[in-house]
Amino acid sequence: MSNIDLFGPLSSLQWVDHDKLKANSYNPNKVSEENLKLLVQSIETNGWTLPIVVRPDYTIIDGFHRWTVAGREPLKTKLGGKVPVVVVAHGDEAEDMYGTITHNRARGTHLLEPMKAIVKKLIESGKTTAEISKQLGMKPEEIFRLSDFSKEEFIAMMAKGETYSKAEILTYV
Repeated sequence: MSNIDLFGPLSSLQWVDHDKLKANSYNPNKVSEENLKLLVQSIETNGWTLPIVVRPDYTIIDGFHRWTVAGREPLKTKLGGKVPVVVVAHGDEAEDMYGTITHNRARGTHLLEPMKAIVKKLIESGKTTAEISKQLGMKPEEIFRLSDFSKEEFIAMMAKGETYSKAEILTYV
């Protein structure tokens, strides 16, 4: 392995026109529309935190999904048609492919027990299931499975602060 300038890519950080970039032909990572909406939510909540990694010809190595949502409304207007990129010049296409895959795989997966602890802490701090659902991109059923509450406790928690007519209240025997 050669001496890589670990600071090099970030020193090339620049905002460029979205349309200057192009997808690579080999990325095996696919994301659902629901997760793309979550990505938009993340960018709107946190700002743009991770630049798109490109080759010198602006072919995307990592960040295809960030690039995709940046080309759609509302982000297209909010970003002025620009996206942040860092340039990485690999020796050949194989290194580009390695870069794509290692970026994808290095992000990892969420483990069950830490996710349960996070959901429990959010609930205990007073966050509503609606807010948790929106911010984490989870359905109420997922929050319930991670919460360790009984079905009755969870239904009561979801209904907290809501008013319902007697005809709408369901009770379980």
